[in-house]
Amino acid sequence: MDWARVIERNLAALIRIVAMLIAMVEMGSGSMVALLPPSLYRAVSRMLLPTESAVRRLIAIAARGLKVKPSPVRPMPRGLAFAGKVGGQIAFQLFDTRQRFSRNSRRRASATAIPRIHVFADSPLIPLFQPRRPAENPIPEPPDDTIDATRLGRRLAAVKMALDNLPQQARRLARWKARRDRMQKPTFLSPFRPGPPPGHRKEPLEEIDFVLRECHGLARDALYEDTS
Repeated sequence: MDWARVIERNLAALIRIVAMLIAMVEMGSGSMVALLPPSLYRAVSRMLLPTESAVRRLIAIAARGLKVKPSPVRPMPRGLAFAGKVGGQIAFQLFDTRQRFSRNSRRRASATAIPRIHVFADSPLIPLFQPRRPAENPIPEPPDDTIDATRLGRRLAAVKMALDNLPQQARRLARWKARRDRMQKPTFLSPFRPGPPPGHRKEPLEEIDFVLRECHGLARDALYEDTS
């Protein structure tokens, strides 16, 4: 297997796809962080999820056989939410978001929840209407026909940063592997969740679907070689 060629080909495809997504956002809003029409927001989100999955798998391929000095042991991440900003820099999430299959999926009562109580007037069928008091400093709400794309812009910036610094991301993953190997009972053994990757489609429709399918299969082979 020519791993260098695999990385080069898929990296070029992902850079092209991310550039297209950024152009779609900027064309629809004029900036990376702004309000987007719902149709454009959904179109970008639908392509961004498999793109992030493919980038994670490309990082795993690039980290194949990489040896680094392990950093100090620290607890495994919980929740695996979007990394956001760390130290003023955007960090790309190296792990798939885990699916929860707990049976206790009922929502817990919130400590700030207020019971809904209707006060009836003379007629028991007509509740007494009590309008909500206006806030002292109301926060302006976006128009009904737009969606706040701030988080979407951060995700795009994070995935672009990861592609621009692929060797650095590979070292991050290699350091995690080194920490994992030193742990007695790690929370999980793979950065990928079991089953199909996030954003996977059974029937490929876009270029990113083919890229994700190839990167997923090759990344599993790369991880297997590292653990065998």
